[in-house]
Amino acid sequence: MLKKLFMLFVLAVGAACGVTAQAKDLPDFTELVEKQGSSVVNISTTQIIRNTQGLPNVPEGDPFYEFFRRFAPQMPREQESQSLGSGFIISADGYIMTNAHVVDSADKITVRLTDKREFRAKVIGADKRTDVALLKIEATGLPKVNVGDPNKLKVGEWVVAIGSPFGFDSSVTAGIVSAKGRSLPQDNFVPFIQTDVAINPGNSGGPLFNMNGEVVGINSQIYTRSGGSMGLSFAIPIDVATQVVEQLRSSGKVTRGRIGVTIQELTRELAESFGLSKPAGALISNVEKSGPADKAGIEASDVILKFDGKPVNSSGDLPRIVAATKPGSKVVVELWRRGETREITVEVAEMPEDGKLAHAAKKLADDIGETISRLGIAVSELSKEQLQEMQISGGLLVEEVKGLAARAAGLQHGDVLLAIGNTPIRSLKQFNEIIKQIAKGRNVALLVRRGDAASYVAIRLDDK
Repeated sequence: MLKKLFMLFVLAVGAACGVTAQAKDLPDFTELVEKQGSSVVNISTTQIIRNTQGLPNVPEGDPFYEFFRRFAPQMPREQESQSLGSGFIISADGYIMTNAHVVDSADKITVRLTDKREFRAKVIGADKRTDVALLKIEATGLPKVNVGDPNKLKVGEWVVAIGSPFGFDSSVTAGIVSAKGRSLPQDNFVPFIQTDVAINPGNSGGPLFNMNGEVVGINSQIYTRSGGSMGLSFAIPIDVATQVVEQLRSSGKVTRGRIGVTIQELTRELAESFGLSKPAGALISNVEKSGPADKAGIEASDVILKFDGKPVNSSGDLPRIVAATKPGSKVVVELWRRGETREITVEVAEMPEDGKLAHAAKKLADDIGETISRLGIAVSELSKEQLQEMQISGGLLVEEVKGLAARAAGLQHGDVLLAIGNTPIRSLKQFNEIIKQIAKGRNVALLVRRGDAASYVAIRLDDK
């Protein structure tokens, strides 16, 4: 009996020691928060929504305008819309970094420090493409953050966020780095840091710290289905934000480079079809006529491997590297073309302020002849009128998608095949001759146009 009690005592002591050891291994954020918390600020904005007529938003020419003018209750001429966010002090003389969407369209910006002092803030500049903004308040001797190197961050490393979620000032949350270099839809210029730190509305613009108390990112957005944190938050690397802020501080705007190409991700199947050993690089699907790339001799189907000496590991790397290049610079581009690497010098142009291009859908006309190819698709030649309408010199119209490989590639009736690999398609005869020469079971890269956009797809040849 005594022996049994002794064993239970030993086990209990061992368990207690284990809990203590585990507790010692957990990170302690208290010192970090004490030292860096005062450099984080609360940002509240007010937007004045003006209704000059005091009426519902009905134009004067509308038939109901007179009715609303006489009988509808008068709406207030001005209404206030308020929102909250976070930011952090980057210099003792009052410069503050935050998200562009936090201060977008704001008529009044108030910055509140941890010591409860409040200041009116001025927007020095904002860049919507990276979602970074620079503010200035009239104050001196302010506590500022220390800036770290996000490139040294490791996946699995502890990080801390401080901000004002839902207006609760100086809230601290912690988690780990889930991934680095994340590309998000419509965000081509930011390699986001993904974390599982709890980020909620109001945290936007606040700092992400590493365990050394250095800012490594700006908390920018979350992925959520509920409106609250679901463990998927994204931060802008501080080195990207700093480059933007330096330009905003000196000129109030950001200039970026461009070379005038449309790119797509290089899949393993496409890489095989172009003779590459691995799917690394940015595949060019279209070159802007008379643009910098076109003038330099870059072609559709080229795969850019390096730009100005910097490796392009995926398609998402290229826009960021090019955008960070000073307009007017002449840089060397290493690319893969027809089974070998080449170097081409291109002069980088300046990206226009509005980088969005309008794409109008074009109607494809009547069918002509058709053939069933080894690709599992039925195609036909385009008439001269169709070629002129689409402003192309050649191509084949996809009439029907019949093969499993073609269906898996996402081809649709009305698509236009522009090229096979590096070879432009000029006729049905040429198309069939090229297909006959390709060994069965191999991947074939097809340049496909849908509307005004073109991109490569890979199809594996049927065993016929």
